[in-house]
Amino acid sequence: MMTQASFLADPPPSSPVTAAYADDLGSDGYISNLTRVWCWRPDVMTLFQAVRSGLLAESSLSTREVAVMTTAAAAARGDAYCSLAWGRRLAELADEGVASSVIDGTDADLSDREAALSRWCRQVVRDPNVTTDGDVDLLRQAGLSDREIFEATAWIAFRLAFSTLNAALGAVPDRQLAELTPPRVRAAVTFGRSAPSAP
Repeated sequence: MMTQASFLADPPPSSPVTAAYADDLGSDGYISNLTRVWCWRPDVMTLFQAVRSGLLAESSLSTREVAVMTTAAAAARGDAYCSLAWGRRLAELADEGVASSVIDGTDADLSDREAALSRWCRQVVRDPNVTTDGDVDLLRQAGLSDREIFEATAWIAFRLAFSTLNAALGAVPDRQLAELTPPRVRAAVTFGRSAPSAP
């Protein structure tokens, strides 16, 4: 049985939509439900991707640190889609035990910097109004510069915008994504919109 991709119909055909679908097919082998939602305004999708890419292009945050942050933020937000996608990525960079621990909030086997970033991301997601100078000092003590702290916070703010749009419009995690996600990571994602069952 076909699962509805989101609350919206597929966008009407256009050259930008065709190009976005082709990118998905080339990189993943399928057109993601997220892309179908964002292709109602492919120009906005392109601009948003460029802003996020530009932030990381000039950052000294490592690829693994970004994966830790995004996985922690997605789980704190209750976003199953991004938790599966970024948990899978973190599992590739570390292992599935590390990824599942970030999803469940135990943060096993993270470096001091990674653990500090993970805690910070959860706090920013849950209530940014209660952060203090002391919280920022903990990030500095873990070795993060003020520029890196700004970049980490901006990255999570961008991810929250992305997650909010996807969740509000009912984007369901792709069956293919669930199938490709390691079992321990998949089992840790017990929240958000359900992905189709993976074998």
